[in-house]
Amino acid sequence: MADLPEYFYFKPEGPGSSKGLFFPLEPSDVPLKDGFVIVPYKDPATGPLQPKYFRLGKSFEKTPEASTGNPTEILLKARTDKESYIRHVKKLREHIQRGNIYEINYCIQFFAENIELDPWDVFQRLFEISRAPYSALLKMGPEYVICASPELFLEKKNNSLISKPIKGTIKRGTTKKEDEDLKQQLHSSLKDRSENVMAVDVARNDLSMLAERGTVSVNKLYNIESFETVHQMVSTVSCSIDKDTPLNKILACTFPMASMTGAPKTRAMELIGQSENFERNFYSGTMGLLDKGDFSLCVVIRSIFYHSEEKEVSIAVGGAITYLSDPEKEYEECLLKAQGMLKALNAKIEQ
Repeated sequence: MADLPEYFYFKPEGPGSSKGLFFPLEPSDVPLKDGFVIVPYKDPATGPLQPKYFRLGKSFEKTPEASTGNPTEILLKARTDKESYIRHVKKLREHIQRGNIYEINYCIQFFAENIELDPWDVFQRLFEISRAPYSALLKMGPEYVICASPELFLEKKNNSLISKPIKGTIKRGTTKKEDEDLKQQLHSSLKDRSENVMAVDVARNDLSMLAERGTVSVNKLYNIESFETVHQMVSTVSCSIDKDTPLNKILACTFPMASMTGAPKTRAMELIGQSENFERNFYSGTMGLLDKGDFSLCVVIRSIFYHSEEKEVSIAVGGAITYLSDPEKEYEECLLKAQGMLKALNAKIEQ
C-alpha cells in the first residue's frame, strides 16, 4: 500500500467498468463545492449528523486487477448466531403484528480478530467478483471501507434529486432460462413487493420535506436490476428542489436512508438499536463525490471493514422484516448477500 496516499477514494469510470481513478483526500471541517463526503450510520434522534468532508486532490489512474495471490482462509464469527437471529426476527414480527412498525431493516455482523490483510488486494478481488456500480476503497487512518455497493442513496443534478431504494433479493441462475425465471419470481413476489413499496413510501416522505410542491414521484416501481451475483428489486423516487439547497439540509431530511431503516422510520430505528448487537458505524452509512453542488451518494452495503491497528475485519448483512417474513428464509438471504464478500476475503462463517 506504500504507493497510495494516506487518504484515498476509488471511483470506477462507470457501471461494470474495470478502470477507475484514485482521488487523494484532504480532511476538511466544512462541506465543499468539490470534494467527498462520508456519513457514518447514526440515529438522528440521538444527536446531529456529523458528516466527514474531504477535499479532492489530483486524481490518478490505478486499474484493479484480479488477484493472483492465495490468501489464508479467514474464519468469521457470528456476533449473532442463527438461533438468536431467528428469535429477534420473531420478536420484530410481533411488533409488526401489534402495529408498532410495518417494516424494519434488521442486520447482523460477522467478524474476525488478529487478521492481517492487504486492503487493496481484497478490494481488487471484491471488485472483480461484483463489478458493483458504487465500488470504492476508502482509507481514513487505520480504518478501511472496502465497498461494492449496488445501491444509490441520493443523486442531485441541478434541481433534480433522486433516490433508488433496493428491497428484494434473489440469486442469479446458472443458465439463461433459470436466470430469467428467478427474475420473474422476484418481480412477482408479494413479500418482496411489500418490502419495496414500504421503503418507497419512506423515501417519498423524506423527499417531500425538500421538494417543490407536487414534484415527488415514483418513476419506477418493482424494477429488477441484475448484478454479478444477485438480482435486486429497485424502485426510483424523484423530486425537484431548489438547486441551492445545502447538502447538510438534504442529509438531515433523508438520512439514514429508507432502505436501511424501516417504517415508520423513527420507531424502526429505536427497535434497530434494541435488537442489533453491533454498531453499524460506516455500514449503512453513505459516501460519494460532491461536484459544484451536485453529488452522488451510495448506500454503504456489501462492504468489508478493516481496522489495521486493531487487526479486526468485519462484514454486515441484513434485510427488511415484514409480517410476511419467514425467519429461516431471511437468514438464508443474509448469507446470500454475504457470498461475494466471503469470497473476496477467502473466508467462511464459523458454524
